Amino acid sequence: MNQLTYRLEPNDAERLVVQQAIENYIQSFLTQLPSLPAFVDTPDKGAGLLESPISENPIPIDQALALLKKEVDEPGINSASGGHLGYIPGGGLYYSGLGDYLAAATNKYAGIFFSAPGAVRMENQLLRWMAGLIGFPENAAGNLTSGGSIASLIALATARDAQNITSRLIPDAVVYTTAHAHHCLDKALRIAGLGECPVRYIPMDEQYRMQPEALSEAITQDKAAGLTPWLIIASAGTTDVGAIDPLQAIAAIAREHSLWYHVDAAYGGFFALATSGKSRLAGIELADSVVMDPHKGLFIPYGSGAVLIKNQKQAAETHHYQAHYMQDALSAIEEASPADLSPELSKHFRGLRLWLPLKLHGVAAFREALEEKLTLARYAYAQLQQLPGFETPVEPELSVVIFRYVPQQEAMDTNAFNQKLIKAVQADGRVFLSSTMLEDRFMLRMAILSFRTHQPTIDLALTILQEKAKELELNWEA
Repeated sequence: MNQLTYRLEPNDAERLVVQQAIENYIQSFLTQLPSLPAFVDTPDKGAGLLESPISENPIPIDQALALLKKEVDEPGINSASGGHLGYIPGGGLYYSGLGDYLAAATNKYAGIFFSAPGAVRMENQLLRWMAGLIGFPENAAGNLTSGGSIASLIALATARDAQNITSRLIPDAVVYTTAHAHHCLDKALRIAGLGECPVRYIPMDEQYRMQPEALSEAITQDKAAGLTPWLIIASAGTTDVGAIDPLQAIAAIAREHSLWYHVDAAYGGFFALATSGKSRLAGIELADSVVMDPHKGLFIPYGSGAVLIKNQKQAAETHHYQAHYMQDALSAIEEASPADLSPELSKHFRGLRLWLPLKLHGVAAFREALEEKLTLARYAYAQLQQLPGFETPVEPELSVVIFRYVPQQEAMDTNAFNQKLIKAVQADGRVFLSSTMLEDRFMLRMAILSFRTHQPTIDLALTILQEKAKELELNWEA
């Protein structure tokens, strides 16, 4: 046998050398993290990686790690930083990384119960725990996904079949949501073959929440016109401003008209753990399906979403499969297999990256961290209201704070000023903020959801905003 094939199986000593080098790299990164910038805009943006092409011959671990550090970890947003206050920050718990290491090394196939009964039990246990958080029944269907996009696709495909939306009905099958619904939902509709469905964007109130009266009126009008309303999509934490739609009122309308009720709680769902957050999500338990992302509210690394569907039978009817080569696995029915509730067959054992930190930290630590983020958002909002020139049009319901700076000189265009302000903050690099549009207003966003973000980080961000706004006013060029 060709001895080269054995190179893929390093011995004990070789494994230890590489493992120690990687662990040293990680420990150094975590030790330095508090002083590292939250954003770095390098000239080549990691293009130096291409100067070391994939080749026939190996390179030493120290050389590989040097490439990783310079070309991958340094440029762009430092997602592990507590200064990452843009978009909706992802997590990066250390124990989750160890969970991924364990999952990859043991390589359990967690798609079907027959193959890995313990792994499937673990993932289903986590999903039942999530169901309990939002008031879903214990026997609800669920799946740990790569993120909110695939979770939304699973939910909307299930809704399509449960509502009997066949191809002939699609052009007249109406969907109801708001203009602030996440774009992955529109993408999921298109991928699920529902791109021709009319979509009604229901008006929002001054806090950017769906107006139930307008929803009810739209459904009634569409029915009178001979159309087929079938799906309402509400948000429990919009990306733009963190708004929570009136979930209970929308649920009542969905029941009245027999529509599928989906709640996108990818960002906001896990605030149900926090004492002050749970009441804000009242009504989420009335949904037919809910999406919530552990890589947001539970601080797990990117690639961790979840979908919960109240009726397991409906989810299975959309996603189950059979194949002759899988006949040995068909008798194992003690637990629902993820492959029967999702488009995925081959899948990463995602449960371990969530189970391990929950077990090692305990749920109370997550509850306290989420409560802190809600407190920090209220703090940032209150501080911005006191700062001259800053405008805060939306009171935060969760942990997104929306604002802009209105310059004193009328000759300064407010939108242009804030576009320059966000670029100045990002170029500074100590914190990273993002922006959005509210109607025709260019707004800045402070999204507070990193477990490493604490009050000194918020104070630093506020200081930088004041400094950069003052510099821009003094040196303004239209």
